[in-house]
Amino acid sequence: MDNNIENKIEYSQRKKSNSMKQIKKIFTIILFMLFSSLLWANGDQDVTMADTMRSNGRIYVVVAVMLTILIGLLLYLVRLDRKIRKMEK
Repeated sequence: MDNNIENKIEYSQRKKSNSMKQIKKIFTIILFMLFSSLLWANGDQDVTMADTMRSNGRIYVVVAVMLTILIGLLLYLVRLDRKIRKMEK
């Protein structure tokens, strides 16, 4: 298929785009590996903030707020999905 190239410019651009996709994938993988190694680097330290919040009972407030936000987002997405499905019909 590529042996009889009519427009060599399009072929070279297509080749570059494929190589760019590969470079982006490799860069993304390296970036994720770097971030994961940075997260594991702090594993030996004590987490005093979490202990303090747990002893004061404030950690439950933080968890409750986070759950409220996540449930609100989930309900919004479900409602939006229903509206879109209704409009498609």
